[in-house]
Amino acid sequence: MRNTKETLMYILKRVLLMIFTFLVIFIICFILIRLLPLDKATGPGKDPKQFYMMQEALGRMYKGKDGEYHRTPIIIQLFNFVKNLIVPARYQIDDVWHYTSRWGYSWQISWLATPDSLLGKGLPPTILINIYSIIISVPLGLGLGIYMALKKNKWQDHVLSILVMLLISVPSFVDAFLLQHIFAYKLNWLPPVRADFNGSWVSPAMFKSMILPVISMSFGSIAGYARYTRAELTEVLTSDFMLLARTKGLSRGQATVRHAFRNSLVPIFPMILGEILSILSGSIIIENIFSVNGVGGLFLQSIQMKDYDVFQFVAMFYILIGLVGSLVVDISYGLVDPRIRMGGGKQ
Repeated sequence: MRNTKETLMYILKRVLLMIFTFLVIFIICFILIRLLPLDKATGPGKDPKQFYMMQEALGRMYKGKDGEYHRTPIIIQLFNFVKNLIVPARYQIDDVWHYTSRWGYSWQISWLATPDSLLGKGLPPTILINIYSIIISVPLGLGLGIYMALKKNKWQDHVLSILVMLLISVPSFVDAFLLQHIFAYKLNWLPPVRADFNGSWVSPAMFKSMILPVISMSFGSIAGYARYTRAELTEVLTSDFMLLARTKGLSRGQATVRHAFRNSLVPIFPMILGEILSILSGSIIIENIFSVNGVGGLFLQSIQMKDYDVFQFVAMFYILIGLVGSLVVDISYGLVDPRIRMGGGKQ
């Protein structure tokens, strides 16, 4: 009963700390973004008059006595933003009242599109790439790490260790450029950029065009899992309880599968769980290299085009995913290892 109460209190404390951290980061990002110059929305189909009218309705600008629009003070903008989350503001066009979006609008990427709708369009390709990457990297990384641990200090271990260190040391975008150059431009086996799927994410063309970005994202994960699995399994194989298991008559393979591998997965499982939670975040650089129209590409596009509402919304989405992921991973340690008491170290 006491352990259950301690666990619940620890989880509650971590959740409150996560919320506080998110609010602090949000306020800092909000202030920094609102200090940036606000470009008037121009271009085909964009109405500067409506742009200023909606900025005024959202409480970001006000019309001065000189007839010009001026920026509202940052603190007042923050207050108006919070108020608009609760009760959306209204603006009038041709005697018709319209409610504003709670999260603002896109002024450059897609005229008057809401940030949440743009994020929703970018999530499917991002999730798909990350799911494929996890399916490939987790079994390959664990299997490679087990093989290296069983072949410790032999030539196979030395060769694979060098390969793993190279994969960890080389950034993923370098791997992406090399794969793109070799398999797309030199050999012409795979398309260099995202194919036009016409709304279908389960077509052969989609799968073929996803191979290069998925492999690029998988290299680092495979190397990381292999290194950690080798380190943990090597330590467990030299433990006293493994010697006891062998003296009871278990073969080396049986002792490894039944005891060593299960114990070595304790620190590795939270890593896998954290990567599963990060499938929504995507990879900004990889998606940009292969022209994948996902969350990462949307985030980079919002920065380049100075679409600040979209930039702020996607940035907060990234931060929230990171905070929730770290919280779940931290809690999972106590669930997968009974020796760990949440908030109190090992028993």
